[in-house]
Amino acid sequence: MRSAIAQTDISSARRWSMLGLSMAAAATGAVFVNGVAFLIPVLHTDRGLSLAQAGFIVGAPTLGMMLTLIAWGALVDRIGERWVLSGGLVLTALAVAGAIVSSSYVGIGLFLLLGGMAAASTNAASGRVVIGWFPPERRGLAMGIRQMAQPLGVAIAAMTIPVIASAHGLNAALVLPMALLALVGTICGIAVIDPPRPTRKHAADTGQLANPYRQSSLLWRIHGVSVLLVIPQFVVWNYALIWLISQHHWSETSAGILITVAQVLGALGRMTVGMLSDRIGSRMRPLRAITVLAALSMLGLGVTDGFGSPLAIGMLVVASVITVADNGLAFTSVAEIGGPFWGGRAMGMQNTGQFLAAAAVPSAVGGLIGAVGYPLTFALSAICPLIAMPLVPTADSIEPPQPPVTITPPDPSTQTAA
Repeated sequence: MRSAIAQTDISSARRWSMLGLSMAAAATGAVFVNGVAFLIPVLHTDRGLSLAQAGFIVGAPTLGMMLTLIAWGALVDRIGERWVLSGGLVLTALAVAGAIVSSSYVGIGLFLLLGGMAAASTNAASGRVVIGWFPPERRGLAMGIRQMAQPLGVAIAAMTIPVIASAHGLNAALVLPMALLALVGTICGIAVIDPPRPTRKHAADTGQLANPYRQSSLLWRIHGVSVLLVIPQFVVWNYALIWLISQHHWSETSAGILITVAQVLGALGRMTVGMLSDRIGSRMRPLRAITVLAALSMLGLGVTDGFGSPLAIGMLVVASVITVADNGLAFTSVAEIGGPFWGGRAMGMQNTGQFLAAAAVPSAVGGLIGAVGYPLTFALSAICPLIAMPLVPTADSIEPPQPPVTITPPDPSTQTAA
């Protein structure tokens, strides 16, 4: 049963606590889904797998998420956010436990895939909690804060998983995300309140049940832009650690600290652009600027690395910040356009495209790095945001249909002769 609490009945502190819980759920999911990428060094160096093989295993959670995002979104649209968040996190913890006790790489990959399928629950549900409890003029900031969860989750993983894996092995490194998933899932089941929404009868009478994908190409264009922009983001996320260790001879600890700093800065960047979008009243204008900066930063990273410049380290940080800045803007727009009865599916569709692209990155980019090296791979990643530039919509919302205008001819009897 959905909560009957009205938006005006919840205190400001409770509203922000809902944001905090949604953020914790998303961050915990990111510790698992994105954090397994930091197992590449132990898989490649200690276990003897090729970069492509290691990338295939750590890409399994992302692939799993892609398979179930829309289904979880539809469930959110139907039953609400609370139980989707809680149940999904607990199921993810159980899948990670399966990976820990598995004795083969096939088994590990399968359980990581199942974990990703369960972890997809956090994406639409946590976003809907924020959209439901915050008014439009504050959603950019609120969703920007919520979208800080992913880079913060990656930062937590970067500080812990490589160190644990190096000292104690692969299985020990997975215990941390398993424990966090179980803990946060339990808390969400106790404390999350489903935001209010209209009854289905009222929604039908006001047109809120209409399929937004049939009304305009706006959602499709935003999805396409996000897919293209996520590719350089995951190139940096998946291979920054091994690049620093193998090419620049950094220790796991030092590399983890740098990536953590970059992720924290990226999280702050998401919040900043969200706040900017509230101020200027547009999500698409900042998104267009980010596509330009993403192309320039990836090209700059490739060029500086190709020339062996120490500036490449700085460009890695810059690229890490810029390539994550678009997520909150696009996610907020998709949720707002989708509304309370299509928002879950729209956010699921949004992330499905992103994770489909992201799932291909570890394996494909690992093979590309082996063929042409890191500098050219970084530079080639700039092509994706270049393609995205003209796809960014100029409008922020679907224009409502206008009622037909009826022109009544004048009554001849009322006309006076000239």
